[in-house]
Amino acid sequence: MTPPKAHFLILGGTGSIGYAFAQEVLRRNEQATLLVRNLPKAEKLFGPHATLKLIEGDVQDLSLLKRLAEPATHIFHGINYPYAQWAGNMARATENVLEAAARNEATVLFPGNIYNYGLTPLIKETSSEQPNTRKGAIRVKLEQLLQESASQGKCRVINLRLPDFWGPNVLNEGIVPIFRGALQGKAMPWLIRDDIPHQLVYTPDAARAFYELVQLQPQEPYALYNYAGEVVPSIKQWQAAIADAAGTRPKHKLYPKVLFKVLGWFVPGMREIHEMSYLWGNTLLLDDNKLRQVLPDFRNTPMQQAIADTLSWFREHDKTHAMKG
Repeated sequence: MTPPKAHFLILGGTGSIGYAFAQEVLRRNEQATLLVRNLPKAEKLFGPHATLKLIEGDVQDLSLLKRLAEPATHIFHGINYPYAQWAGNMARATENVLEAAARNEATVLFPGNIYNYGLTPLIKETSSEQPNTRKGAIRVKLEQLLQESASQGKCRVINLRLPDFWGPNVLNEGIVPIFRGALQGKAMPWLIRDDIPHQLVYTPDAARAFYELVQLQPQEPYALYNYAGEVVPSIKQWQAAIADAAGTRPKHKLYPKVLFKVLGWFVPGMREIHEMSYLWGNTLLLDDNKLRQVLPDFRNTPMQQAIADTLSWFREHDKTHAMKG
């Protein structure tokens, strides 16, 4: 019998990793439904596509999510909230995703991160979880929910653990100023340490790894893989390469840890960053030997090309934004 054609329900499709995965799925001419909170934003990002359907709504609307999940073979759980809103929201969103997936035993695709492991210097799929922050404990809880649903036969799960994101449409406050700074010849900031090795993942590569893992059959009910992306010798060196590709001179700016401690007394968001400061003050690495064994032909995008493509995206995005402004 011919297996049913994949249908992807993508949640968080206008965010960093969700956008990259949606682009990968559309590039493969797969059917995709994106549930988005801001329809005009999504329409500008994706434009028209024959296999794409955009639906405005919220993952917290369980009845809507269940309806959209009915034809889905895979649900991409790219939902994220600002740090200060993680408590409660992330667990409820994940519970809703799992309840929707259980309707037809869909496969949930989950972008994991390294928060579960605290200061573990080398993280393998078998490493013991040792969260040292509140957000790390939340991530452990989310993965427990995923594992429980998979073990009960309600769905399948592919958890791809990833380091820091960068790439087109990665709009977090750590990445945007680097690429815009390079394009404008302004300072490129970073936090705590910019002189030690740091692991980063180019989001189109992570999306492609997700898609290729989907093609592996059969999978265990709960499949966990690390994807290491690239280890740059230092953020300062990486920033210099970005500035060089942009045709400007690198200007580095480093924010010390004490700054976030002081600002945290007055600004909740700064308290959240201070709690996670160990991520920027240490070299923490994912081991992805397991992924490389099951995807032996997988290759990362060359760094020079990835930088050029990301600069091009920001250049075009900022140009369009300025014209509309």
